[in-house]
Amino acid sequence: MKRKTKSRQTRLKTRLGLPDLEHAKVAVIVSLRSFESQRSYRHSIDEFVAWYCSAPRLSFNQAVVLRYRLHLEDRRLAAGTINVRLAAVRRLAYEAADSGLLSPDLAAGIRRKGRKETWAPTWELANCRGSSNAMAAP
Repeated sequence: MKRKTKSRQTRLKTRLGLPDLEHAKVAVIVSLRSFESQRSYRHSIDEFVAWYCSAPRLSFNQAVVLRYRLHLEDRRLAAGTINVRLAAVRRLAYEAADSGLLSPDLAAGIRRKGRKETWAPTWELANCRGSSNAMAAP
């Protein structure tokens, strides 16, 4: 009598533990050439890992990255600082997926940035309207 053999599929994680995050962090740091970039990314990833591990077992997905962004905004960090720290987190997700620690679909969701909104201060809009009226007048 033949036994049915189940094909073992490697199950990719949605929750990354500290060793997995450290492994992905080392991969990110090694891939950077500049010492200053390495220092900045190391600091950003360390801060994200501390925040991620302090929360109750969150899945590493786009919702977590958005929650982290809100956390950074609540700390009133500059927009450029937030962007640098989110870039490090996206790179961390990319390396985790590359090394087989994270599902490629989850990593793609994390890497995908949100829609860019067009924003102009109201005073610029008023100046644009005023200048067009001034040109129309004889």
